[in-house]
Amino acid sequence: MSVIEISGLHKAFGSLEVLRGIDLTVERGDVVCIIGPSGSGKSTLLRCVNLLEQPDSGKVVVDGTELTDPDVDIDKARRRLGMVFQSFNLFNHLTVLDNLTIAQRKVLGRSRDEAERIAKQNLEKVGLAGRERSMPSQLSGGQQQRAAIARALSMDPQVMLFDEPTSALDPELVGDVLGVMRALADEGMTMLVVTHEMQFAREVADTVLFMDGGVVVEQGPPAQVIGAPTQERTRTFLARVLNPTGDNP
Repeated sequence: MSVIEISGLHKAFGSLEVLRGIDLTVERGDVVCIIGPSGSGKSTLLRCVNLLEQPDSGKVVVDGTELTDPDVDIDKARRRLGMVFQSFNLFNHLTVLDNLTIAQRKVLGRSRDEAERIAKQNLEKVGLAGRERSMPSQLSGGQQQRAAIARALSMDPQVMLFDEPTSALDPELVGDVLGVMRALADEGMTMLVVTHEMQFAREVADTVLFMDGGVVVEQGPPAQVIGAPTQERTRTFLARVLNPTGDNP
């Protein structure tokens, strides 16, 4: 059963057409990794899924609700979607626990006790048990990103959207965040992931999308798109990403 259906999605910023007719269906429990060069429209696609960017045309349906319907209750519809950004977007003046409970209480109407119980469960899930009273500044970048994931999970989303969640991290911290994402995939969480981590995409994704110039150039299982791409543009991109020093003398 599909949980995300995108059809004919277009988005321009002024004269720059960033998305030029994207079609995508994501089945419940699937992990879709979106790869491609900078400026190809990957992050814009993700932001259009939860209407952080308003599409110019096309349709986005999440869990049976059309988010692009002008009459939709967008705040209610967005609750189905958890979003994790490149930058961690934690509230620096709040403890980790308060970061995880504030939206639960204000948006979902949970009591403080219930919100804290759910927050602690999710902090344990991402390996941050015992850091409830820490301030974000007391955490490493990787820990802050894991706290951001726990915050998104605390809202009980149907789908998790990840926009290059490891790109701001030191290399030695990337593995911990990817480990949390692998565990979520193993649990059956539907995930849409913009990433440059090719090994993660190869091992975890059910489907890989290669985007360039605002279109989907190639789409399929990772063994095909990463292992044996059919499009020359995909092959060129992967050669540079997988062997970044290959052009050096």
